[in-house]
Amino acid sequence: MPKGKEGKGTKVDLKTARKAIRMTPDGHRRLTLSNMGITIFPKCLFKLTNVDELDLSRNQIKTLPESIGKLLSLRWLDLHSNKLESVPESIGNLDALTHLNLSNNYLTSAGLPAALGFLTCLRSLNLGMNQLDTLPPTMVALDGLQELGLFDNRFVKLPECLNVLRNLTKVNMKRNPLKFAQGDTKEKSEPVEEIFLVHEGTLCRPCLKRCKHWKMFAGGGGDGGAGDMFGAGDMFEDKRIRTYTGLMVPKSVAAVNQDVWRIRETVK
Repeated sequence: MPKGKEGKGTKVDLKTARKAIRMTPDGHRRLTLSNMGITIFPKCLFKLTNVDELDLSRNQIKTLPESIGKLLSLRWLDLHSNKLESVPESIGNLDALTHLNLSNNYLTSAGLPAALGFLTCLRSLNLGMNQLDTLPPTMVALDGLQELGLFDNRFVKLPECLNVLRNLTKVNMKRNPLKFAQGDTKEKSEPVEEIFLVHEGTLCRPCLKRCKHWKMFAGGGGDGGAGDMFGAGDMFEDKRIRTYTGLMVPKSVAAVNQDVWRIRETVK
C-alpha cells in the first residue's frame, strides 16, 4: 500500500515501489502499481534501472514526463485506463519495448508521436478505447508487430500501415465507424461494427474460400478503401471471434465511459 496521499493523489516513494517488484515466471522484474489512485507519474521510478516490466494501469495519470525515455530497461509497459491525452516523443527511446498498452485513455491522433515508429521491437500494441482516427505514418517501421488493438476508436477507414505490417496476425478494430469501400450508398453510410483482420496464411481452406467471395472485395477497387489494402482472404468478418488475448482491457465494457468503469472497479 502507498505510504501516504498528497492533495492530488497517492504518493509512491522509492521504498513502496521496491516492495512492489516481483519476479515473473519468465524471469523478469515486474513493478505493479495498478489501481492506486496515482495522478502524477512517480519520479522515484527513474531510480529503478533494473525493472523490466512496469504496470501503472487503472490510475488517474494525465501526462507522462519527457524523462520516461530514460527507462531504457523496460520491455513491457502497461498504462491502460488512465487519463492520458498524449504521449511524449521520448517514448521512442524505449527501443527494448515488446509490449505497450495505452488503451482506455483519452488519446487523440495528434497526441500520438511519430517516435512510435522507433519501437521496432514491439510485438503487441494496444491503442483501443481512445479517440483515434489515424495513426502516425512512421508506424510502417514496426516490422515485428504481431498484435494491434484499435477497437473502440473513430476510424472510418483502415489505417494504411496495415498494408505494410505483414507480420501482423491479430488486429482488433471492433466498434469503429468503418465504412464499406464497395457496395451501394446505403452500405457506405453504415458503420461496420465488428471487423477482424487476419493474414491469409492463418485461415483454413473453407474460411479462405468464404473470404474470396465476400462482397466487400468484389471488383478489387482502386479508391484506397479496404479492398485495396488487403487482398481477398486477408480480411474477414466472423462474429464467433470475440476477443484477442492482450488486446482487450480487463473487465472493460466499451458502452460505459471511463469514469463509470473506474468507479465500478473501485467498488468491487
